[in-house]
Amino acid sequence: MESCNCIEPQWPADELLMKYQYISDFFIALAYFSIPLELIYFVKKSAVFPYRWVLVQFGAFIVLCGATHLISLWTFSVHSKTVEAVMTTAKVLTAAVSCATALMLVHIIPDLLSVKNRERFLKNKAAELDREMGLIRTQEETGRHVRMLTHEIRSTLDRHTILKTTLVELGRTLALEECALWMPTRTGIELQLSYTLRQQNPVGYTVPIHHPVINQVFSGNRAVKISPNCPVARLRPLSGKYMQGEVVAVRVPLLHLNNFQINDWPELSTKSYALMVLMLPSDSARRWHVHELELVEVVADQVAVALSHAAILEESMRARDLLMEQNVALDLARREAETAIRARNDFLAVMNHEMRTPMHAIIALSSLLQETELTPEQRLMVETILKSSNLLATLINDVLDLSRLEDGSLQLDIETFNVHATFTEVLNLIKPIASVKKLLITLNLAPELPEFAVGDEKRLMQTILNVVGNAVKFSKEGSISITAFVAKGETLRDPQAPDFFPVSSNNHFYLRVQVKDSGAGISPQDIPKLFTKFTQTQSTATRNSGGSGLGLAICKRFVNLMEGHIWIESEGLGKGCTAIFIVKLAFPERSNESRLPFIPKGHVNQGLTSFPGLKVLVMDDNGVSRMVTKGLLVHLGCDVTPVSSSDECLHVVSQDHKVVFMDVCVPSMDGYELAVRIHEKFTKRHERPLIVALTGNTDKLTKEACMRVGMDGVILKPVSVDKMRSVLTDLLEHRVLFEAI
Repeated sequence: MESCNCIEPQWPADELLMKYQYISDFFIALAYFSIPLELIYFVKKSAVFPYRWVLVQFGAFIVLCGATHLISLWTFSVHSKTVEAVMTTAKVLTAAVSCATALMLVHIIPDLLSVKNRERFLKNKAAELDREMGLIRTQEETGRHVRMLTHEIRSTLDRHTILKTTLVELGRTLALEECALWMPTRTGIELQLSYTLRQQNPVGYTVPIHHPVINQVFSGNRAVKISPNCPVARLRPLSGKYMQGEVVAVRVPLLHLNNFQINDWPELSTKSYALMVLMLPSDSARRWHVHELELVEVVADQVAVALSHAAILEESMRARDLLMEQNVALDLARREAETAIRARNDFLAVMNHEMRTPMHAIIALSSLLQETELTPEQRLMVETILKSSNLLATLINDVLDLSRLEDGSLQLDIETFNVHATFTEVLNLIKPIASVKKLLITLNLAPELPEFAVGDEKRLMQTILNVVGNAVKFSKEGSISITAFVAKGETLRDPQAPDFFPVSSNNHFYLRVQVKDSGAGISPQDIPKLFTKFTQTQSTATRNSGGSGLGLAICKRFVNLMEGHIWIESEGLGKGCTAIFIVKLAFPERSNESRLPFIPKGHVNQGLTSFPGLKVLVMDDNGVSRMVTKGLLVHLGCDVTPVSSSDECLHVVSQDHKVVFMDVCVPSMDGYELAVRIHEKFTKRHERPLIVALTGNTDKLTKEACMRVGMDGVILKPVSVDKMRSVLTDLLEHRVLFEAI
C-alpha cells in the first residue's frame, strides 16, 4: 500500500469528535444543496427581481461549498489520490466562485442600500394614486350632483322656478348657510338682490355694479373667494357668530337679454351678468374644496343655458300671443274691410244707377230739345246744359273707374281691335271741339304700326281721349300733334323712371303715343302732381279750365294695368308740353283677323235718321227714365209700348216687337230672368225680338250676365238722341250690340 502524503495531526484524533464532524459535514452539505433549490424556486417565481444572475452565481458558490463538505467525508478515512484530486478541484472552484461572488456583492450592495429610497418613491406613488382615485371619485360625485342639479334646473322653463330651484339644490348639495342671486337693474349700473335661499333678507337691496369685488368676479368665469364683509356677502345675522364661513361668488351670464326682463332687468344687447353668492356655515372649520368650486362653476353655466332657453321660450310664447292678437285684429280688420268694400260697392252700384237715371233724363231731353226750333240764345243754353251734363257723366265714370282701380276689381277687357280705327275715332271725337278753338290737330301713325292688336280698346281709347282732351283744354291757339309708333330701343325708356324695364318679344309689342301741344306748358316741379287724384297745379288751376283732377290719375292706373308707363315733359310755362305713354299690346293670331268682332264706334252712318213704324217695347220701373227713353224712340219714328214691370212686359211682348229695351235692375222678376222667360216664350230665333239691356251699371259682371242669359246687347245710360239713333242702326244691321263697359 502506497504511503499517504497527508499531514498527520499533532494530537490524536478523537473518534467521537470525528463522528460529530462527519455528521456535521453531512448536514452542512445537505443544507448547501437545499439552499440552491430554494433559490432556483425563488428565481423562477419572481418576475420583478432585478438580480437573477447574481442569485445564480451565489447558488453555484453554495453548491460548490456543499460539494467541498461532501467530499471531505471521505477524508476521515483512508482515501486515494483521486479523492484528493477531486477535493482539490472542488476547493479551487469554490475559491474562484467565492471571490467572484464577493466582488459582485461589492457592486450590488449600493443598489441594495437604495431600497429605502425606492420604498419611499413607491409610497409617494401610492399616495399620488390615492389622491387621483379620490379626485376621480370626487369628480364622479360632482358629476352626479351636476346631473342632478341640471335635471332639477331644466325640469322647468319658467325663469323664476329655475333660479329658485338652483339656490335650493345648491344649498342642499353643498350644505350652505345662505345662497343669493344678484340681478342687474334696468339701468345696468347696480345689482339688485332678487333671490335668497333662506328668504330672510329683504329682496330689493342694491349695490353698485362697479364695486372692485364685483369687477373681479365678472372678469373671469371661475368661482372666486370673497370677503364675508363684502356688500354682496352681508346677508346673514352676525349675533353669536365669532367666525364667519367662507364665501365664494361666481358670475352667471345672462344670454339674449333683449325683451327678457326679471325684476326690471335691463334691455341690453351686450353681454350682462348676474352674481351668485354662496356661503358656508359660520362657526365651522369647513373650507371650500376644488371640486365644490368646480361644481359651482358648472351649475352657473347650466343656469345661464337654462335662462337662455327660458328667454327664448318666453319670447316665442310672447311672439305667439302677439301673433294671435295680430291675426285676430287682422281678421277683424279684414272682415271690416270686406264689409266696407261690400257697402261701398253696393253704394256705388246704387248711386251709379240712381245718378245715371236722372242724367239719362237730362241728356236725352236736352238732345231732344236741341233738335227743335230754338232761338240762338235758347240753343246756347241747351248746348250748355248738354255740355255740363256730359261733363258730369264723365266725372261719374271717372269716380267709378277710380274706385274699381283702387280695390283691384277692375280688369282689362282683352280682345282684338283695330288700332288705326281707334286713333281715327279719337280724332273724329276731338276735332269738333278743337275747331271751335281754331286748333290744328294732326295724326301721324307709323307705317310699321300693326293695324290690329290684342288689348283693352276701351281703356286705351279712354287714355288717348283724356290726354288729347287735356291738350285741347289747355291750348288757346296753335296746334296739337298725335304720334303713334312701335317703341323700340331708347324709345322704350323714360329717363326719369329707371325702374321701368319693358322687354319686347315675338308675341307682343309696345305702343308709344306722344301728344304734343303748343299750350301754356307747366312748371317742371308741378309735373309729379299731375298724376295725383283730385289735385290741380297752380299753373293749370289759373286757366279757368274745367276738370276734377281725376283724368291723369286714372290714365296712370290704366297704363299700369297695361304694363306700361306714362309721363309728362315740359320746358316750363308758355312752352307747351308733351304727354307720352307706352302700353303693352299683343299681336293677334292670324286665324282671328278674319273674324274680328264688331265693335261699335261713336260716329255712325247718318243716312238712316229715323225708324218709322219700328215697334219697340220699353220696360223700366222708373217712370221718368221710361218716359225719356220713350221720347227718344218716338222722336226717331218708332212705335213704342212702355211697361213698368217684368210681368207686364212678359204679357205684352209679341212677335210684332222688333226690339225690347229693358232695365235689368227691377223689383220682383229682374231683367235676367225676364230675358230667359222671353227666350222660352219664343222658341224660334226669327220670331223673338232683340233684347237689349238699358242699364246704369258699369261693371263687367253686368255685361257677362246679359250675354249669359242670351241678350242681344247692352247699352249704358245716359243715352242721347244721336246715341239712340246709332244704337238702333247698328242693332238692326248686325243684330248684336254690346257697348264696351
